[in-house]
Amino acid sequence: MDTKEQLDALQDIRKMMNRSVRFLSLSGLSGLFAGIYAILAGLIAYLYLGKLEYFTPDGKTDRVVLVMIAVVTLILALLTAFLLSLRKARHAGVKMWDESAKNAILNLCIPLLTGGIFSLALIHEGIIGLVAPTTLIFYGLALVNTSKYTFPTIRQLGFLEIGLGLINAFFIGYGLIFWVAGFGLFHVIYGIYMYFKYDRV
Repeated sequence: MDTKEQLDALQDIRKMMNRSVRFLSLSGLSGLFAGIYAILAGLIAYLYLGKLEYFTPDGKTDRVVLVMIAVVTLILALLTAFLLSLRKARHAGVKMWDESAKNAILNLCIPLLTGGIFSLALIHEGIIGLVAPTTLIFYGLALVNTSKYTFPTIRQLGFLEIGLGLINAFFIGYGLIFWVAGFGLFHVIYGIYMYFKYDRV
C-alpha cells in the first residue's frame, strides 16, 4: 500500500468516525429558509404593531398575536429543516435519524425549551422588553451546546446570537430589530455560507 492509498484509507476512516458522532445531514438551506421566515415574521409583527419599538404591550391581544407569529415561524423553520435534512441524508445514502442526530436534538432542545418557558413567564408577567434578548441568548446557548454534535460553524453562530441578545438587553424596547437581525439576517448569511461549504461538495 503506497502513501496515497494510506492517506485515502485514513480519510475514509476519519469520515466514518465523523459521521458516527456528528449530525451531518443538517442542510444549509434550512438556515436560509429559517432566516427568510424570521424576516417575514418580523415584517408582519411590525405591520401589526405599527412601530419598531415595543416598550409595553397595548393589551393581551398583542401578546397572543406576537406569540402566535413566533410559534408559526418556529414550526415552519423546524419543518423545513426536517424535510431538507431528510432530503440531504437520502441523497448521501445515509440514515438521518441516528445516534448523532438524537444527541444533537437533545442538546439543542434543553436550552431552547428552558428559554421558551422562561420567555412565556416574562410575557405572562408583562415584561415584554426582555423577551427578545432572552430568546436570542437561549437560542445562542442551544446552538453552542449542540455544535459538538454537528458542524463547528454552528458554534460561531451561537456566539453571535448570544452577543446580540446581550446587547439587546441594554436596548430594551427595540427587540424586534435585534430579533430580525439574529433570527433573520444571521440565519440567511450562515445558511448561504453553510450551503456552499458543506452541501455543495
